[in-house]
Amino acid sequence: MMQDGAEELEYVGFWLRVLASLVDTLLLCLVLAPVIWLLARGGGETSRMAESGDGWMMQAFMLQGGFELSPLASLLINWILPAAAVLAFWWFRSSTPGKMLLGARIVDAKTGAPMTPMQAALRYLGYFVSCFPFLLGLIWVGLDARKQGWHDKIAGTVVVRAKRLGKQPVRFEQQA
Repeated sequence: MMQDGAEELEYVGFWLRVLASLVDTLLLCLVLAPVIWLLARGGGETSRMAESGDGWMMQAFMLQGGFELSPLASLLINWILPAAAVLAFWWFRSSTPGKMLLGARIVDAKTGAPMTPMQAALRYLGYFVSCFPFLLGLIWVGLDARKQGWHDKIAGTVVVRAKRLGKQPVRFEQQA
């Protein structure tokens, strides 16, 4: 039974979370592509192609992996910026753009309160644990009654949204 004014929620399942992840990945690629292009223009064959005006040739060259980024630029683009973006969205919005599109948010599994910075960090690191054994920790979302992946279990979080027809509502152990 819900308290007056309390929102009735449901857990967000595997396929909706896959969709949200695809949206997030696409947006991240759109944001990082110009950064990668600018960094790659700075050296070697790509720079000569850009100066010669063969833009289509440079694009084909880059698509074939014919450019290199410095180790620092690679670290920044592949690890630091994506982690910072995800953690910032989790901290300030309790969600990523893909989850926002679905009306979903990440909350503490016991209280339904927004996750803490420690939970956000544990959840992010938990993705690595979830991926190692053949993505089993991510697939677990589809098998678990509360739709928690291993990263959610590690951090003590669940992904919820406003209840739709016919879905089992979320119940928290404590009130936030």
